[in-house]
Amino acid sequence: PQPFMVLATRNPIEQEGTYPLPEAQLDRFLMKIVVDYPPEDDEREILERGLGAPAAPPDPVITTEAVLRARAVVGEVRLTTAIRDYVVRLIRATRQPGRVDADLERLIRYGASPRAAIALAQAARAHAFLDARGYTTPEDVKAVAPDVLRHRLILTYEAEADGVVPEDIVERMLDGVAVR
Repeated sequence: PQPFMVLATRNPIEQEGTYPLPEAQLDRFLMKIVVDYPPEDDEREILERGLGAPAAPPDPVITTEAVLRARAVVGEVRLTTAIRDYVVRLIRATRQPGRVDADLERLIRYGASPRAAIALAQAARAHAFLDARGYTTPEDVKAVAPDVLRHRLILTYEAEADGVVPEDIVERMLDGVAVR
């Protein structure tokens, strides 16, 4: 059916019966959004709702048709050749990190796949759309890059031992890859 969307949650605590997805499957998710624990007031409300009677089903906030129309409009958001080239350079930099910073070479075991370029461009278009613009900017790419790339970079054991996280690498890539 259209639209087809998959939202998945991941328990960050290793538990019996839960298994991490292989990298090839993770690469098929457009983004990995990090959601922290809720504020105290919200957590209290969660508790109250959990202890009370089942809540009535929520009213829809958007129709299927509206989602499909929005998706079509996002696909029409202009992505110039310069922005496309920037996206490709960013993704390639994750696979050739020494060209950005010699120190990055020891931190990245596997960089992002070509599929990541498509995801980054699509997410940048969506970001521009949500900002009520019909064109993308380098700032759109930079705004969504951490969410698009954090699950696509495989770091070395050395990076993990040093406490380096994918977001650190993405930030260094964004700083080191020029916008032309």
